[in-house]
Amino acid sequence: MCFALSACTNPPIAFDKQNFAMGTIISQHIFGDKAKLAADEVMQKIKYLEDNLTINKPGGEINKLNANAGNGKWIKLDKEIIYVLGKAKDFGAKSNGAFDVTVGPLVKAWGIFTDKFRIPPASELTALKKLLNLNNLELDVPNSAARLTQKGQIVDLGGIAKGYSGDVAKEIYQKNGITSAYISLGGNIVAVGGKPDGSNWSVGIQNPRAENGKYLGIVSVKNKSIVTSGDYERFKIVNGIRYHHILDTKTGAPARSGLISTSIISDLSIDGDALSTATFVLGLDKAMALIESLPGVEAIFVTDTKQVYTTSGLKGIFTFDDATKEFTYVEKR
Repeated sequence: MCFALSACTNPPIAFDKQNFAMGTIISQHIFGDKAKLAADEVMQKIKYLEDNLTINKPGGEINKLNANAGNGKWIKLDKEIIYVLGKAKDFGAKSNGAFDVTVGPLVKAWGIFTDKFRIPPASELTALKKLLNLNNLELDVPNSAARLTQKGQIVDLGGIAKGYSGDVAKEIYQKNGITSAYISLGGNIVAVGGKPDGSNWSVGIQNPRAENGKYLGIVSVKNKSIVTSGDYERFKIVNGIRYHHILDTKTGAPARSGLISTSIISDLSIDGDALSTATFVLGLDKAMALIESLPGVEAIFVTDTKQVYTTSGLKGIFTFDDATKEFTYVEKR
């Protein structure tokens, strides 16, 4: 999770709006004459996306795709749903499968997002892993259609939907002439421009072992997305073991990569959302190599040994500030 920290001195009055959608609090902070109009339009759009991108509601575009898995039919989908699926396939390839939206059968089995949490037996996980194959998600972009070629497969866009929603919100703000705003989707921040006085937004990076509102560093940005994934957001502890919501498709279980938090700073929030999940699964070394290979993308990684690492482009942008004194910032690897 990350959160905006500071406002400008004697700022113009902002329009603030909070709603619940996509399983989280959506907070908007907008400056401009059309702020309320833009905020209302954003929430209308987010609710549409929630209905069509989630597997947790009946009907909707993704559930239509999943319901036809393995029958050979091409399913007509909204163009923006095809765009999200295309991005998912792209980052699945870039991460060598660490990000895989065909993870749906495992998500259902674990039930971490619901009151039906359980620890599936190894035999069940082995069987379910056979349903995970991003190559079986086929897209016909010109005809805005998709299909799953294996029966029982389930696409789950939970690892990318909020990111796309943040990008759409930014587009709506800009369409309405908004030049200073931010939206927080459960702690995923999308900043439009800077603050009204022209200075950067200051965004706190959540301390993954402290209560909400405690941070271990600050990112100073304009016109960027900051997305964090961690093992502290949605989890259950059973017999002293933390079972979180970020699943490793290779093991079928919550990822144990040595990372407890990853934050991605990027232009597009959909990219940051996918990459925050992928890097968490990959672990420090592979994650660092992946992010350093992507232009315009930076990252902050927190390990289970309480060390904080950043990619090379964050010099002067990230300030380490851990009030608990429990974490160590490793400036050079």
